[in-house]
Amino acid sequence: MSVVENKRLIENWYEALAAGDFEAIFDMHHDDVIYNMIGSTPVSGRIYGKDACCNGMIGQKLLEKLIPEKIKFSKQWKIIAAENDRVVGLMQGGGPCQNGENYEQTYCEIFTIRDGKIIELHAFFDTVLVEQCLFNNPLANKPKVIEDPFQIK
Repeated sequence: MSVVENKRLIENWYEALAAGDFEAIFDMHHDDVIYNMIGSTPVSGRIYGKDACCNGMIGQKLLEKLIPEKIKFSKQWKIIAAENDRVVGLMQGGGPCQNGENYEQTYCEIFTIRDGKIIELHAFFDTVLVEQCLFNNPLANKPKVIEDPFQIK
């Protein structure tokens, strides 16, 4: 695929996340996809295969912790680089969790595309927020509110 086609695939991925269209997201993944999730949280590490990445990690480890009708993973995004079979994007999204916390996350994602599908994803995100909001593992001192937060625009 061309760089333009690869960028469009990832734009479609962000749009599907914004719409909560997990069937479309599942279809965008190669059967042998690998997710590389930063940190040492319960969702961190290397995850192999479409079912484990989409249904296991996204479906079981994330969505079950959130309020599905109120979550919007992809509120805003921007493709910041694309070359050959790789696309890099920034995304912000989130919403309320089952435990009452508010999961508003910023992701930096590096996608590798093969045969028109996502074959690999490297995801970088706030692991403290994951622990606190999704896995009820609070810090002794809650994170401070950033006065000048990162903006994607």
